[in-house]
Amino acid sequence: MILDSKHINSAFDEDLDRLLTQLMTMGGLVENAIRESSRALINLDTELAESVIKDDHRIDLIQEDIDMAAVNCIALRQPQARDLRMIIAVMRISNALERCADHAKNTAKRTSAIVEAPPLTETIASLGRFSKLVQALIKDSLDCFIQADESKARDVIARDHEIDQIHSGLFREYLTYMLEKPSIITSTMHLMFIAKNIERISDHATAIAEQAVYMMTGHLPEDERPKNDDAAYVASADQD
Repeated sequence: MILDSKHINSAFDEDLDRLLTQLMTMGGLVENAIRESSRALINLDTELAESVIKDDHRIDLIQEDIDMAAVNCIALRQPQARDLRMIIAVMRISNALERCADHAKNTAKRTSAIVEAPPLTETIASLGRFSKLVQALIKDSLDCFIQADESKARDVIARDHEIDQIHSGLFREYLTYMLEKPSIITSTMHLMFIAKNIERISDHATAIAEQAVYMMTGHLPEDERPKNDDAAYVASADQD
């Protein structure tokens, strides 16, 4: 755990403990939103999709609470060195998690449109598999921060390369479908944007892992993330 040592001021430890508890709570809700948005898509479950959309507000409120608590902690406790880096990292991670929740919400919003479209069972299944990989990445990114595990954090950063490759493959696959069957262009475009939302969650997971490295070492990883995504030019109102 990050809180593996005690401070002279026990109230400071309590502040840090509450801050991390809020972050873990938020992380659990975001993981659930990503998982449920994927399940809603695979099962074409509009009721579940709507639940994901409604629950996003709760995540937003927690993110605001974390920011306020972190700022108050810095102002009142004047933390130094690793303590300060941890608080700053928590603020940045909560922001990344809020963005992940937005991408899950956007996926849920597009589910209703896909329900009205021609069946795309095979392509939706491939998106479900893609989402599971990204869900694992988010979980591991949060674990490496809470466990202060630098090795695990660097592994998460390296795995983003695989996600980019899979996303590029899906992009090319969807282009082929649209060329072969123009009648599914609209629905396939929805899937392309969903794939992009999932890929962006991976980017935020990588950013969380980078904050874990920063918290432990005082430096962000020097090497740039390898980007192998030839679908990067796809843009929509879904993207941040």
